[in-house]
Amino acid sequence: MAKPLFKNYTYEFDKNERKMLLNFCRQAIKQIEAEPKLATELKTFNSLSDKLSADGTVKLTKEEKIKLVLQLKENIKYLQTTMKKGWFIKRWLYKSMYVQYNNLYQKYFEE
Repeated sequence: MAKPLFKNYTYEFDKNERKMLLNFCRQAIKQIEAEPKLATELKTFNSLSDKLSADGTVKLTKEEKIKLVLQLKENIKYLQTTMKKGWFIKRWLYKSMYVQYNNLYQKYFEE
């Protein structure tokens, strides 16, 4: 089977998914703002934030999708390790966030 020449980076997120991704992007922007070396990542996440704020389909560039997926994977990995090390309350608090991010990753971005 031949691989498609161009990939489609258009997504239809529901209201909750859009809100979760928007908060995720804002959190990433806050973390990246302090580092002048990460100016390109800051531009990318600002662009993502703008696109997620608008209603309708979200059309991402290849760079935006790659950086979003990479950051999402890293966040999922961090939440997993934090849940393993933490006590019951900490695990309980992080579990819902982990499940939401993991479901979002599996539904839209897993290849």
